[in-house]
Amino acid sequence: MKITPEEVRYVAKLARLSLSETEVEKTTLQLDGILSYVEKLGELDTTGIQPTTHALDIHNAFREDETRESLPQQEALANGPLQNGEAFVVPRVI
Repeated sequence: MKITPEEVRYVAKLARLSLSETEVEKTTLQLDGILSYVEKLGELDTTGIQPTTHALDIHNAFREDETRESLPQQEALANGPLQNGEAFVVPRVI
């Protein structure tokens, strides 16, 4: 194993997770499988291969900022489930 149950417990403690012994064992096996796969990928010769930042060849789709008329208040309020004529009505947070 590349990862130990103690390391899983330590990371769980950092993440404030309470794991049972069964969960620690299961997570250790799962993480070990993931780390083995990553290690296997590290064996590949990637010299001359450009790093991939995105799976698709996408270029910036930004547009110029331009001022335009905003949505009328009544039309915007019509999109909410509850409103009082001036604003959306939401549950009190505090």
